[in-house]
Amino acid sequence: MNSNIQVIKSGLYTSIQDLGRKGFRSYGVPISGAMDKYNMILANKLLNNNESLPVMEITIEGPKLLFEDDTFFVITGADISPELNNKLIQQNAVYKVITGDVLNFGKLNYGCRTYLAVKGGFLTEKILNSFSFYKDITQKCVVEKGDRIKIAKYNSEIEVHQSKLKVKKSHFDIKKLEVTKGPEFTRLNKDQREFLFSENFVIDSLNNRMGYQLQNKIPPLEKSEIITSAVIPGTVQLTPSGKLIILMRDCPTTGGYPRILQLTDIAINQLAQKKTGDTFKFDLESSFSFLSRLVSKFTA
Repeated sequence: MNSNIQVIKSGLYTSIQDLGRKGFRSYGVPISGAMDKYNMILANKLLNNNESLPVMEITIEGPKLLFEDDTFFVITGADISPELNNKLIQQNAVYKVITGDVLNFGKLNYGCRTYLAVKGGFLTEKILNSFSFYKDITQKCVVEKGDRIKIAKYNSEIEVHQSKLKVKKSHFDIKKLEVTKGPEFTRLNKDQREFLFSENFVIDSLNNRMGYQLQNKIPPLEKSEIITSAVIPGTVQLTPSGKLIILMRDCPTTGGYPRILQLTDIAINQLAQKKTGDTFKFDLESSFSFLSRLVSKFTA
């Protein structure tokens, strides 16, 4: 008999994600995967799962879930006031549930995306070596009311340590995102570069798993077109109107706008926890410091 979670309410945008669909970009297949990989991996680690096991990614408004079988679970990422059987529970802590228990969510206190991991992972369809939902690749792109989602079968002999930890709040409210120079960065003049690194950018309402648009406009380039070229999550594109688009996990594999900056993977995770109206600055200097620390770590 299968172990399942029944979806009583779906939430705003809930999906199943893992570390992504790698090795298929040459066929035009997006990488996808968890928007905030840090918190996804953290959830799996707290359960002693393999870090690549699929989790449920929950955006801003949480679902209501009925556990039809016993299991262990962990919630990480944004705080959406999780409740187990109508009692508030903690983030980043392991809980055991039995058949009939209900997990619900309430007020969003901080962040944007929450991660729910279960012992052994979610067992949805695996396509092109990934469980990550993506329209036209998997049958579903979001979790819907009435779904019964298969999870790994509970094994009472499996040892799960009652792990618990405190995550730094800076991951959610950081005001500077680390970037490196993009391939077309040299097309920017002095004034454009100064604007880019002094402006406090505001996230537009047009933001999702594919990309984040910013409200502020940078003085546009005189020649704004490029030959369609490769892009990856974290690529910052400059449109002909002067608006910036930061590509995220579900972004296409190519694009025709100048790629002026590239977010580090840490910065992508941090941006994934920001929502409409949140602000930040691009930080070029600290990204080089970060790379220097990384190099020294592996060469020491």
